[in-house]
Amino acid sequence: MLSFVAYYRDFAYVARDKLTHVLKCHVFRCDTPAKNIATSLHDILSTVMDNNEMIPLRLNQIFIPSEFPAPKNELVQRFQVRYLGRVPVTKPAGVDVINVALENALNGKDKEDWTPVTVNVASATLTILNSETEEVLSECRVRFLSFMGVGKDVHTFAFIMAEGPGDFICHMFWCDPNAASLSEAVQAACMLRYQKCLDARPPSSGSSCLPGPPADSVARRVGSSVKKGVQSLLGSFKRSGSQTP
Repeated sequence: MLSFVAYYRDFAYVARDKLTHVLKCHVFRCDTPAKNIATSLHDILSTVMDNNEMIPLRLNQIFIPSEFPAPKNELVQRFQVRYLGRVPVTKPAGVDVINVALENALNGKDKEDWTPVTVNVASATLTILNSETEEVLSECRVRFLSFMGVGKDVHTFAFIMAEGPGDFICHMFWCDPNAASLSEAVQAACMLRYQKCLDARPPSSGSSCLPGPPADSVARRVGSSVKKGVQSLLGSFKRSGSQTP
């Protein structure tokens, strides 16, 4: 039995393995229209069937579906912010570390020189793209994010990436109206990544529940830093509201 389908430049057929007798699907990406290959195969098999009616072949009609199954894309959140730049830092974590980096970045450039970027936040990667040229300025793996937080100014946000042993890079941003949405999205990505790591672990005997993040883990540090940043953000709003006549 042989079944096949053609869709633009994608061609696939299903056939039974001679040794295991299991049906297997073979998929190809073609340099030429896949319909030509399917048509040729159809003609060849038709000839074989005409010459030997005992061959157990079943031909499916060639068809082009209106929608072709596509792999599911992971959820991506996009944020329009300004990129203050990236600088090496001496430690993988610490509010004081990102505050110093942010202060130097804010004092080192005029606001007009900050680069408008789009930050794509997914469970596996944080991608920074130039908003005008769509050039990828940096692509950061969430698994190597060691710390993140909102700065003293509620518009500022930064995270630290572990690039290698003893090599840490701090990425800094200016967000409008504030950094709460971006920081919460990055925190959610870190927690989701941590959960995926737990799900990938083999189940331990005698324990039906998943352990929480270790005290010094990235997930716990990220959650703590975001919580403090959001609390600071809300506190600044309350103070500004109380000063309004």
